[in-house]
This record gives sequence, C-alpha cells and structure tokens, in this order.
Amino acid sequence: MDDLVDVPIVGAPLAGGPSTPALAAAVSEAGGLGFLAAGYKTAAAVEADLDELRVLTSRPVGLNIFFPVRERVDERALEAYAERMRREGERYGVAPGEPRWTDDDWTAKLELAGRARPDVVSFTFGCPEREIVEWLRASGCRVWCTVTSVAEAEQSTAAAVDALVVQGAEAGGHQGSFHDHDENPRPLLVLLREIRAATSVPLIAAGGISDGTDVAAALAAGAIAAQVGSALLLATEAGTSAPHRAALKGERTTRLTRAFTGRRARGVVNRFMLDHGAVAPSGYPEIHHLTAPIRAAARERDDAGGINLWAGTAYRRAQEASASELVDRWRSELATV
Repeated sequence: MDDLVDVPIVGAPLAGGPSTPALAAAVSEAGGLGFLAAGYKTAAAVEADLDELRVLTSRPVGLNIFFPVRERVDERALEAYAERMRREGERYGVAPGEPRWTDDDWTAKLELAGRARPDVVSFTFGCPEREIVEWLRASGCRVWCTVTSVAEAEQSTAAAVDALVVQGAEAGGHQGSFHDHDENPRPLLVLLREIRAATSVPLIAAGGISDGTDVAAALAAGAIAAQVGSALLLATEAGTSAPHRAALKGERTTRLTRAFTGRRARGVVNRFMLDHGAVAPSGYPEIHHLTAPIRAAARERDDAGGINLWAGTAYRRAQEASASELVDRWRSELATV
C-alpha cells in the first residue's frame, strides 16, 4: 500500500453520479488513492473516464466494478411495487422504467480493466473466481473485494485478492454484501477486528469515516487504510446533484432502505423512503431500473424528496472544499492523533 499512497486514505467509488475523473484525480494528487466508479455506466463511458483521469494525474488510481449477482425475485411483489411506481411517476409526469436484470456490462468492463490496467480494481456485491483475480493481477492490477462479513472475507481470501475493503454498518450507499439480506450489518470497528482475526489479507476500512481521527481509529483496529465516501460528497470536484448537496447540509437521520434500487442502501430519510420503504421488495437491479426515470425527473426539479440521498451515518461532518484540501486536512489531523 505504501507504494500506492502517501497517506492511508482511499476515495470511495461513489457510483451513480458523484464519481468523476476530477474527484479521483484530486484524491490521488493529494497522496491518497482516488477511485472511479464503473457502476451504471457502459464500458465505453468508463473508458472515457479513465482516459480523462490519466490526463489529470499520473499517480495511482483505482476502478470499481459491480459483480453481477442474480437473485430470486418475488414477481408478485415486484409487480405490486411497479404499480406503486406508476402512481409515483404521475407526481413528476413520467412513467417508471422496465424492471429488468442486467449484468452492468460485466464482461466489457473486465476486458477494459485488463486493457487499461488501473493500479487497483475493486469489486462490490461479490468476488470473482480466482481465475479472474489472477488474470487481473497478471495484467498488472491489484484486486480488492468489498466484504461485510467474515464469511465473505474468507471467500475473497480464497480467491487470492490483494486486499479486502471492510464495509461497516455506518457506510452510505449500498451494502456491499454478496447477497441482499435482512441481517443487521456489523459496526465497522467490530467487523474489522472479526475479519482481522480470520485472515491475514490487508484490510481497508469503510463506513462512517470523515476525518483523521476516524482514520486513526480504523488503523488501530487493524486496517492499513481508510476509505472515505460521504465526506467527499460535498467536494467541489464531486458530481453530487444540487438537491443531494442541499440534503447533506441538513440534520435528518439515515436509514437502510430498498425503496430506490431493491437492494439495501443507506441514505438520508426523505419522502420517497417513508412512502415506499416498508413495502419495497428485494430485487436488484430490477427496482433500480424501475425507479430510475422517476428519480431522474425528481432530480431535474431539485426535489430532494424523490431521489436517493445516499449518505453514511457521519454525513453531517462533510465539508465543502476541494478533495485535495480535504485529504490534506485529514492527513494533518491523522498526524496529531
């Protein structure tokens, strides 16, 4: 890790809009490791982002890819939710999307990673088989997998990954679990210690980290670095939408919900979550595609009540500044702990 960063801070991928080449470059230029998010984009769009990123920085960078998992969906519950979304769409004058499963351009993105050779390729929602991991490593990439349990950590370790991104309950956005479930997620520091006892693979801590003191706590619990997400959402380089930025300056609590995508994710509680969260079934990415046009219309109207406001439990400590300035600030705080 020391040959990748000057400060043990990783910029989280932040799929769905906030991730930009400028944000990743700013984190890397400040001595951390900036990540691009490939999620929800075509491989061609990701390649363009990587090209832009390479113009902005020559320092190490990472690319995050969603691992495709197809789980059984309750079709009757999905249809009932689609009917709710038809009524929800009337609020904005749009129809919901088609609730379909896709692999998020998986094969093309893997091929791109092997060809473009970012310094790190990380995976969320699952871990590829050992053959893919070894192929990426032979291409010159290090491979990380996001895990939320000891069992997932052991599976990833068996696949010969270089490091594990340990995601605690405090993290904003989607839970990176290999399967969508209803079990209570483990707090970060507890989970770090559990996984540290089960594997010798290096660990990167994720969830609720917003300053140098949090980074120090993660290092003390066994991590070699900390991944920061929500604390970067107000960075000037982030592509965070205007209504999302406004909500991040509020005081509302966060909650796990399936209302927006069909997979549990943590966000600031809003009208959409309260209206639909209790009945939203498990079904990712089917429900993501179903609600996408509605969320896009709400975003265009600056309606924070109708969009996913992904944020971790410590989001209130996010600050407006360049990402480079934020990383420098956290470096200074870490040095004084």
